Amino acid sequence: MAEPRTAHSIGFIEFVALAAATMSTQAIAIDAMLPAFPTIVGALHVGDPNHGQWIVTAYMTGMGLGQLFWGMLSDRFGRKPILLGGLTLYIIAALLCSLSGSFAALLAWRFVHGLAAACVTVTRSVVRDLYSGRQMARVMSLTFVVFLTVPILAPSLGQLILFIAPWRYIFVVFAAFAALVAIWGFLRLPETLHPEYRMTLTRTHVLNAAKRVLGTRASIFYTLAMMVMFGTIMAYVGMVAQIFSEVFHRPKLMPSMFALCAIFMGMAAYLNSRIVERLGMRLISHTALLLFIAVTGLHVLIAALGLEQIWTFVVLQSLTMATFSLAVSNFGAMAMEPMGAIAGIAASLQGFISTFSGALVGILIGEQFDGTTVPLAAGCMCCGFASLGFVLLAEKGRLFRAHHSSSELADLRKTPVEAANMR
Repeated sequence: MAEPRTAHSIGFIEFVALAAATMSTQAIAIDAMLPAFPTIVGALHVGDPNHGQWIVTAYMTGMGLGQLFWGMLSDRFGRKPILLGGLTLYIIAALLCSLSGSFAALLAWRFVHGLAAACVTVTRSVVRDLYSGRQMARVMSLTFVVFLTVPILAPSLGQLILFIAPWRYIFVVFAAFAALVAIWGFLRLPETLHPEYRMTLTRTHVLNAAKRVLGTRASIFYTLAMMVMFGTIMAYVGMVAQIFSEVFHRPKLMPSMFALCAIFMGMAAYLNSRIVERLGMRLISHTALLLFIAVTGLHVLIAALGLEQIWTFVVLQSLTMATFSLAVSNFGAMAMEPMGAIAGIAASLQGFISTFSGALVGILIGEQFDGTTVPLAAGCMCCGFASLGFVLLAEKGRLFRAHHSSSELADLRKTPVEAANMR
């Protein structure tokens, strides 16, 4: 695979690792919290245990809203300063979360924490600056593999912190991790936005870019497909602690079982990185989505018949997350593929729609928790069918087909850097 044509002091492997670490600041802020929900609910005198899910909800709401402006700012001022500025705010918000004296204050600072974490959407713009097409899908898949080591380790990290220190130190760890990532980025990450692509953020420019994002079939419908699929993950993350505690009565197994499911997700992302350039994004993602619907449908049947056990839940959830990974990593690449010249605004709008609205979908599913796994399984299946509908709209009713002509592909494969070099 050819290196992108840019002044690039960082190697490919280090770039993937740094991009993954940057995006992992989002994941660690969610997954390391999971074992602490009961402790926080008790310590801050929260009446309804279900309200512990709001700790994730507040963060995800802020992250969704934040994605509206970080990408646009990076289109104007460059990727690197905006990314580093957002990480700085992330560190401050995490420390303020650790000092919260009430549940309301914690939720408020978690919202700011998520708002700051949304800065990592700039990483998607950096990837699109340098890569396109199947190469971009490969980079995003490799990034996803490293990114998914965080969900594997984070709940155990959170549990370890609770063993040796109060729950507030979990937020201190978030701040310390983000500080290390910010230092790494400051020292090693180059500026990837070509000067010719820096935008003046006038109303006309923003509106024209937004019209392109929302008016391009692949961009909007694959973003909506991602949105409902992200809702399934948000529902799972919000409900998993209650499922192991109230359904299986084995809360201490949650971190290890959560890690096992995440391992399958990471293995699927790695598999995608190995085969996507040969088989193509559409064949892989469309097949994975159909398998996602089949697996979640089987899960609904088992749960509704009262046959659910820990092993069935872990096996079926692992398969659900693996097929999710194969589908969504390619959906994201296909949504960004036509957006090279406006990658920042595209990442902002697509990220806002998929993350913020996906969080609302997750909340809707999570509120249906009734002491069984039926709501989670049924919610995932319904989201799978909704995602399939959006994919069919993106592809004009046909799955597995080549989406572009050879001339369109040649144009789309040009990154902004390559297009600028041709001028």
